[in-house]
Amino acid sequence: MSESTNASKIGVATATIIGMNAMIGSGIFSVPAALAANVGPAGILAFLFVIISVWFIAQSLARVAELYPEEGAFYTYAKQWSGHLGGMFAISAYFIGLLIAMGLLTQQAGMYMHPLFPSYSAHTLGLIALLALVVLNMFGVVLSEVGQHILIVCTVFPLIATTIMCFTKADLNNLIPFAPFGWTNVLKATRVVIFGFFGFECATSLFNIVKEPQKNVPRALTYSITIVGVIYLLFVGSILLSTPLSYFNDPSIPLSDTLQIVFPGNTWIIKIIHASILSAILGTVHSMIWASSNLLTLVVAKSNSIIGKRLLNSGILNQQTSVLFIGLSIFISYSTLKSLDLFFNLTSIFIVFAFIMSMITLLTLQSEWESKQNIKTILGIITASVMLFFAIEGLVTEIIKVI
Repeated sequence: MSESTNASKIGVATATIIGMNAMIGSGIFSVPAALAANVGPAGILAFLFVIISVWFIAQSLARVAELYPEEGAFYTYAKQWSGHLGGMFAISAYFIGLLIAMGLLTQQAGMYMHPLFPSYSAHTLGLIALLALVVLNMFGVVLSEVGQHILIVCTVFPLIATTIMCFTKADLNNLIPFAPFGWTNVLKATRVVIFGFFGFECATSLFNIVKEPQKNVPRALTYSITIVGVIYLLFVGSILLSTPLSYFNDPSIPLSDTLQIVFPGNTWIIKIIHASILSAILGTVHSMIWASSNLLTLVVAKSNSIIGKRLLNSGILNQQTSVLFIGLSIFISYSTLKSLDLFFNLTSIFIVFAFIMSMITLLTLQSEWESKQNIKTILGIITASVMLFFAIEGLVTEIIKVI
């Protein structure tokens, strides 16, 4: 490799920041209430389990990305051992998981907009926000580099501000009882906690732009997962320390409303936190609509179907129609799924399934066994399978409730 080519590549610090930006998302703001209502303070142990799990999964996915760097992501990874059909299952599952996650974020957007426009229902406001974001994307209005920086600030600011504020009222008595809903619920909570880490998989495909990628990509993933994990642990831990569990009777209430009860004298700070969370949610959905529309085109192209080829070749399936399809899919997710648990369970099932399908590829390679790289892969598959199991169990429970 020439010096000029190497000089144009990024170092481990920049790769770490990219990994953090991919992970830190607005979904984390819905996690504290869900943990408090179903797990209690022991939910912090679920975070520790997920952080370790995500590290093993990320290292494995990074290895697959290194071995198979061509376009296609989860399709390319899974098809190595399961063929075209398996590859389509993997990338489609990941795609569906993203659509469901965006349905939850749209619901959250409506919830955070409601205090600003109390004459409209949160459901109506969520639909208005979704429609506006779809229209912006159809006209090619995407977040600029400056917009991306603003988005990450809007996401990180409420995390840090809430953490600092909550630690000022930390009370160890709020940690008692530590596991009021039982220890099994700690593992069940992983399906909720993992929602805040989705996005780390985007950072596994940096091998073409990072200096010394074999060494620096795994290091960047370790650093980014550790830093984000610590930020999340402090954020959720501070809330659990400062806020009695009884304040989280309704998980659909915005986090800022709960903070207002705990800190009645800090109204202006909480209003800023509320606005920042809303901005982060809207910005995240806006970016994900654009990214998902590109992923849709990739899925159709990889399907090798005659109809798909005709749609692409005729220009019927283009950026605008892809965005419109994504918007319609989010609308279906948003309107159909009513409970937070359904959103968390289904998102985890589809996305974690795609992770497992991709990691299995490494188990089919003799060189991975000889180098003992598969120790991390096996642990990644095991921990991912634990999260998948409890997500399926949670989904079955929700279905039984409906029946």
